Amino acid sequence: MTHVHWMVELEIKPGQEKALKTLVAEMVKDVQTNESGALDYEYHISQEGKCHLFERYVDGAAAIAHLNTFQRVFAAQFVEVFQPLRFVVYGSPGAEVREALAGFNPIYLQTVGGFRR
Repeated sequence: MTHVHWMVELEIKPGQEKALKTLVAEMVKDVQTNESGALDYEYHISQEGKCHLFERYVDGAAAIAHLNTFQRVFAAQFVEVFQPLRFVVYGSPGAEVREALAGFNPIYLQTVGGFRR
């Protein structure tokens, strides 16, 4: 089994702080409730208005399921709140995941060492 994980660096658009809290709460609840293949789904915000979103999925199928739901339910609101700056994918996702992520113009980083417990 190959986990699929990525980090998205975002900028919070001016005046969207309240909408951010509502949207993030909705998205976290939806992913936690409906996506058993989501291992990690975390938003981290700096005082300067930057946000990192870390996501990790049990496999490519779980990542694709998440991306489909995101596109169908949350994408329009997401782009009103956030300006994507960088999308970094870690490891070796399969061709289907790479195709699904192509529109995000991700950077792919291959694992060269380390471990996960």
